Amino acid sequence: MNFRQRSIDIINDAQKKLQPQFEYIEDVALFNQNKVLQAFKDNNVGQRHFSQTNGYGYDDIGRDTLCKVFAQIFGAEDAVVSPLIVSGTHALTLALFGILRPGDEMVSITGSPYDTLKEVIAGSGNGSLKDFNVTYRQMQLKNGKIDLDTLGDYISDKTKLIFIGRSRGYEWRDALSVDEIERTITAIRLIKSDVCVMVDNCYGEFIDYKEPTQVGADIIAGSLIKNPGGGIAVTGGYVCGKQKYIDLIASRLTSPSIGMEVGSYAYGYKDFYQGIFLAPHTVSQAIKGSMLFGQVFSQLGFETMPKVGDKCKDIIRSIKFDTQQQLIDFCRAVQEASPIDSNVVPFPWDMPGYEHQVIMAAGTFVAGASIELSADSPIKEPYIAYLQGGLTFEHVKIACAYCLDKLNL
Repeated sequence: MNFRQRSIDIINDAQKKLQPQFEYIEDVALFNQNKVLQAFKDNNVGQRHFSQTNGYGYDDIGRDTLCKVFAQIFGAEDAVVSPLIVSGTHALTLALFGILRPGDEMVSITGSPYDTLKEVIAGSGNGSLKDFNVTYRQMQLKNGKIDLDTLGDYISDKTKLIFIGRSRGYEWRDALSVDEIERTITAIRLIKSDVCVMVDNCYGEFIDYKEPTQVGADIIAGSLIKNPGGGIAVTGGYVCGKQKYIDLIASRLTSPSIGMEVGSYAYGYKDFYQGIFLAPHTVSQAIKGSMLFGQVFSQLGFETMPKVGDKCKDIIRSIKFDTQQQLIDFCRAVQEASPIDSNVVPFPWDMPGYEHQVIMAAGTFVAGASIELSADSPIKEPYIAYLQGGLTFEHVKIACAYCLDKLNL
């Protein structure tokens, strides 16, 4: 490979140091692969479930069985899984609007939600929750963690839904582990047992042995072009959880009179089944790649999140650079190392839904698929690149060499 010998040596040394941690990641992947396989077997998935449908989609066994498979995998009572859900933000929005009613209160206990959700919650005149008289309160994190001692100050009689962001968006902190989410939900139930606890599960699926719905969460939601699509799904999103909430959310996706009884897909469902089947392995590849970048750049003196030696709690790796140009060059190196559009040079631009200009490296087979290797960042201090994904560890390793050479580190 046409890389500097120094870059190759740094990367190989980092990989050797990571081998004990890689064994843990492989064990998690094996556990989750068995869980997914069992869901396929228990639901008798066959070629008939891949068929194209059209029109209203009555009795669409591909759609209905896919929902059952997801529900079993995530330890939930039911699920809404649909190619008609366009993103993780859309899945979360469906859940929020399905559950909340005028006069209800939503409380985020993980600080500010991801940028694209802010307008959904508190925009004015755009059909937001605020426009429908749903009130919102926000509890800030304490040293990057949920402050369980002050939870009671934010939960009132009218609190209908508590929102937990598992990942961290454009914030310099670690993501939440499933164990942390479980402790938090236990504390919430002691304060108000009937409140709906909803977790934004984006970037976190198959990271651990359990999912939030298996430790007390009522609802989780995410995108199929992130972890659970396995790099195969070309669109779509999911919501899993308690039956009473899924029924409300299904009515929001279509209409209250039909819920999930309709909804065809003219391209067939094979990619969604194959994607969720491959997801545990694909996620393990992305985590290994994240750990490699963390080890390499930490050795070179850069701050990274998670810290070296810590478990990954999502597929995102944050790397703090000294200058804006380093950040831009890093993203350009990731783009150059991509299989798609490697000739494209990323520039910062005004991306819809974001407060600052964003630079994005996304040479992906599926547009915007962050389970594939990509990197992005708002152009603001501190200059932090958010790296995610990687369909194969080998590709991430090669991309790391591109970055070291580009930055001349």
